[in-house]
Amino acid sequence: MRGKRLPRLFFFTDPIRTPEPARVLARLPRGAGVVYRAFGAADAVAQGRRLARLAHRRGLLFLVGADAGLAARIGADGVHLPERLAGRAAGLRAKRPRWILTCAAHSTSAVTRARRAGADAAFVSPVFASASPSAGAPLGALRFARIVRGARLPVCALGGVNARTARALTGSGAAALAAVEALLD
Repeated sequence: MRGKRLPRLFFFTDPIRTPEPARVLARLPRGAGVVYRAFGAADAVAQGRRLARLAHRRGLLFLVGADAGLAARIGADGVHLPERLAGRAAGLRAKRPRWILTCAAHSTSAVTRARRAGADAAFVSPVFASASPSAGAPLGALRFARIVRGARLPVCALGGVNARTARALTGSGAAALAAVEALLD
């Protein structure tokens, strides 16, 4: 990861499902990661700056979802790209060599595209049934493990990951676990 260690735990914000992300950040263990997803919110810069400051004070890696301009404005550590924008990783790497760049992926071929574009890691989802309105059919732990084995870059599990389902990922090779609502409690 170009001199930075990939966190083993990530929190993905969601304005609907996690309306108070600062409360989650305050409880995350040092060294965890955060992906701030503003989804075009009018207060994205102000909220992003608050969360980035909190994350950095607490020793958390702070990425911004899909918006490199916002990431630069608020002092983020990098960007998490949706699958459809994975090809932008190479250009971002050239402009921001110190940034951590991750990509969403929903298949083996998407993981390969993320690797070829220069991503540091891929977040494969949904591994399990998810409350996300955009989640497709869950991959399951076995299919996820097969994707990890052929990936040639760190692969993180996202989608329906919680204390119960995470056990099914033991031995899968997951580089990290990522969650939205599971980290509220």
